[in-house]
Amino acid sequence: MIDLKITGAVAEVVLNAPQKMNALDESALQELHSAYDDAAQAGVRALVLRGEGRGFCAGRDISNVIPATDDAYDYLANKVTPLLKKMAAFPAPTFAAVQGACLGVGLGLAIATDVVYVGEKAKIGSPFANLGATLDSGGHALFTERLGAHRTLDLIYTAELMSGADAVRAGLFSRAIPDEELLEFTLAKAHAVSEGATKAFLASRQLVAEIRDQRLGLWESMENENRVQGELCSSSDYTEGFAAFQEKRKPNFSGN
Repeated sequence: MIDLKITGAVAEVVLNAPQKMNALDESALQELHSAYDDAAQAGVRALVLRGEGRGFCAGRDISNVIPATDDAYDYLANKVTPLLKKMAAFPAPTFAAVQGACLGVGLGLAIATDVVYVGEKAKIGSPFANLGATLDSGGHALFTERLGAHRTLDLIYTAELMSGADAVRAGLFSRAIPDEELLEFTLAKAHAVSEGATKAFLASRQLVAEIRDQRLGLWESMENENRVQGELCSSSDYTEGFAAFQEKRKPNFSGN
């Protein structure tokens, strides 16, 4: 159910099971692992994750799950979490185009992506109150960080879903785009970024992660920025970027 398309320097990873809103079973998770590995091996300089049909990803495929024997811990800790870590460490900027349902593990896929553009009518939240389960795949961390404790528990207790437009207004994701324009917009941004200074982008990703994960203050963050900028001085893209600016031309970045 997972397709991989490579156009130029951009990989497109497609969740292609629209009949079940791209819900993920263990086989699909393994296919996602392989798609990200193949895209990395191909040396792409940007990646777009998207879903076919009306929804991005409705979460775990529970159609054949037997609750009495289900091992949710194994599914999440040993199947989902390693995939999300791989996605978050992909060696190029990543983008997600999120339309329709983005729930459970689907929300986790979005959280593990650098930049998330959502359709204005996307549906984001925690439906687990109706399943006797709880939000997973990083949802608690995202919601609490961006929305605060009270709004997070409101969404979890009521199982109400936010629209894509509301989610962006609340600071969950980057931009809300009219649904019919979402994929074209996301691909255009990814292709533009694929021509940029990949090494510098990945350095910024790391700096942002350190601030987020360690709650670094201004001066600690600034020192990390200083260190990384010094390391980038020796990169070919740093040299090219400065030369292009000085020569008043468009830079031709190699990603190194």
